[in-house]
Amino acid sequence: MSIVVLKFGGTSVSTPENRRKAAAHVLSAKEQGYKPVVVVSAIGREESPYSTDTLLRLLQEVDPTVAPDPREVDLMIACGEILSATLFAHTLKTMGQPSQAFRGGQAGIRTDGVFGNARIVSINPLLLSESLEKGNVPVVCGFQGTFVPRKGDPGGELTTLGRGGSDTTAAVLGAALGAERVEVYTDVDGVKTADPDHVPNAPTLRKVTYDEVAEIAHLGAKVLHPRAAEIAMKFGIPLWVKNTFSDDPGTEVVDRKSFPGRRVTGVTHSGRLAYLQFNLESAEENHRVPLESRIYETMARYDLNVYMMNHSRHGFGFAMPREEFSTAKDLIDGLVLPIEGSEPVYLCQLGEKPSREVETQADLLRPLGGVRTLPIDLTENCTMVSVIGQDYLQQPGVYHEVLTTLHEQQVAVLQTSDSERSLSCLIPYVDVERAVRALHERFELSKAQ
Repeated sequence: MSIVVLKFGGTSVSTPENRRKAAAHVLSAKEQGYKPVVVVSAIGREESPYSTDTLLRLLQEVDPTVAPDPREVDLMIACGEILSATLFAHTLKTMGQPSQAFRGGQAGIRTDGVFGNARIVSINPLLLSESLEKGNVPVVCGFQGTFVPRKGDPGGELTTLGRGGSDTTAAVLGAALGAERVEVYTDVDGVKTADPDHVPNAPTLRKVTYDEVAEIAHLGAKVLHPRAAEIAMKFGIPLWVKNTFSDDPGTEVVDRKSFPGRRVTGVTHSGRLAYLQFNLESAEENHRVPLESRIYETMARYDLNVYMMNHSRHGFGFAMPREEFSTAKDLIDGLVLPIEGSEPVYLCQLGEKPSREVETQADLLRPLGGVRTLPIDLTENCTMVSVIGQDYLQQPGVYHEVLTTLHEQQVAVLQTSDSERSLSCLIPYVDVERAVRALHERFELSKAQ
């Protein structure tokens, strides 16, 4: 019998009723002759009592002034998936189907040991295969694995895979088990042409390519994690996105050869962003590249994500998630950037008025010689709206069409960027719904299939 992997998100396992509905899909797969393997996320979302965010907040509330150790953070938030897997396995048992719950490590998932954002380095699903042979349905905790520092060490360290890690777990298990397909269940009918909150009648795409769904996910849609699409594409695993709570057939994700053609796939938007523009006009010409490199190196060192990078002879800039901006502000406002073997020393200043940190650093540096300020302009409450397409966006006139559409809606465009499969515009967050609806209409996505 063929194996099928079914992954259920937080809303799908949030209540006893929802778990029974999710379990019905598992039993249906079993009745069709498949050997189902289940992957689950933590129960519920955000404010739910056992969600990842709630568990993390519980740890942080012990003392908000003391950051918890990443190792303990992973131990804490992994409890959400453990609870979910245990409850789901027991739900299946009450419905007459033998089942076993497995932590990520028990499922054979080994990681690189980076707490909070680990990468899977190997997988040996021996215990899952044995469980299947006994007639059980294995229920695996998504989002987690085990790091074994030295061969033979007892136990190993529990690590988590970062946001969207449960989708990744499903994809790697599908590859390791040679699954016929992987089905990702959510609370929407599949991959939509736009966020239904902004375009209520946005149609469900019946077929998209791995490239397209990865791009859609990278640029804001939360229906599937891009890493899962990339893994499925690498190993040629058929991937489906379906709704736990309906009989809609969902969206099939296929390779490009199976679904060629030139088209616009959808319109996405990110969450709130902050946009930083660094002015390098005061810097020596031969210092500009090292200064820019140092800033990007600092962002990378602290795992801060940046988008829409731009570069010109006057400076450079990027956008970043609003929730990460406070960390970035602490790092760069008052940051001293010396250039090895030469003067002057550069001092970063966020905003027009110097902060206490900038003034203090300037006073300390003044006796050492020349100090030049690098002004940083900040634009808050932005978002990125993107048009996704395959073999379409490089056509003459598409960029003009996007800008014209936004101009007609009186939406200011602060910055643009593009890739092979997307064209993105940075706009004020307050205009996101108007922008998404207008672009959706302009490219006639209501007719998409």
